[in-house]
Amino acid sequence: MSVDFAANILWAVWYFTWIAAVVFSAKTKIQMQPGGWPLHRMAASVGMAWLFFPARWGGPASGLEFLGPATQKLWQEPAWAAWSLLGLVVTAFGFCWWARLHLGRLWSGFVTLKEGHRVVESGPYGLVRHPIYSGVIAAALATAAIRASPLTLLGALLITVGFSMTARVEERFLRNQLGADAYDGYSRRVGMLIPGVR
Repeated sequence: MSVDFAANILWAVWYFTWIAAVVFSAKTKIQMQPGGWPLHRMAASVGMAWLFFPARWGGPASGLEFLGPATQKLWQEPAWAAWSLLGLVVTAFGFCWWARLHLGRLWSGFVTLKEGHRVVESGPYGLVRHPIYSGVIAAALATAAIRASPLTLLGALLITVGFSMTARVEERFLRNQLGADAYDGYSRRVGMLIPGVR
C-alpha cells in the first residue's frame, strides 16, 4: 500500500467515524445562522477538494491537462519521511478525537450553543482553544507534504485559512453567548490554534 493511498484511508475513516458520532451530542440550544455559504466554509471546502485532487486528472485524457503542472510532485521524499508524515496524520486525527471525546456532548458540527454549555479548559483545551481545528489543519499540512504538489499545498493553505476563520467566528459567538468574562480570561491564557500563540 502506498503512503498516499493510506492517507486517503485515514481521512475516510476519520470523516465517517466523525459523522457517525453526531448522535452522541447534546441537544442544541442556539445555533448561529451563517446566512448563505460563509467565506470560511468556502475556503475550507475548496481546500479539501484541492488536497484530494488526483494527479491523474491533470493528464491529457482528462481534458484538464492545463492543471498538469499544478498536480505534479515538487519533491520526492524518502520512504521513511513519507511514512513519518503519515504518522503525523494519525497523530493529528488522534488529537481531534481526544478533543471531541473530552468535549463530550457539548460537541457540534456547527457553531452552536448546547444545553449546559460552558468553557472547557482541560485536556486538549488546555493546550489550544480549538484543538479539533488544530488537528484537522495539521493533518491537512502533513497530507499536502506527502502529495507535495502545488495544488495540494494550496489546498492545505486554504484549509488553514478556512478553519482559522471558523475559529474566530466561533469565538465571537461563544463570547456573546457565554459572556466575555467567561471566555476572555481563557483566551488570554491559551493559544487559539498553536500552543502559546494567542
